[in-house]
Amino acid sequence: MYTGKTASGFEFKVQDTALDNMELIDAIAAVEEEPLALSSVVQLLLGTEEKKRLYSHLRREAGNVPVDAVSKELMDILAACGDEGKN
Repeated sequence: MYTGKTASGFEFKVQDTALDNMELIDAIAAVEEEPLALSSVVQLLLGTEEKKRLYSHLRREAGNVPVDAVSKELMDILAACGDEGKN
């Protein structure tokens, strides 16, 4: 399992199997041409409960979860998983 904290303070957990998943790679590759694939990346990487926690962490007073903020968090999480290795 990979664990860490993003720059915004979100503490995440990513299962080893989430990173060893061709569907995740496909979803990441699709984001450039189809921005809606970002939702699939979040789900495949974090799973349902961690996704809910992430959205709660990023939710603004108006009730929305900014797309740019989710994208930034995913970049932080993927970088941490690649840089730190398993904890």
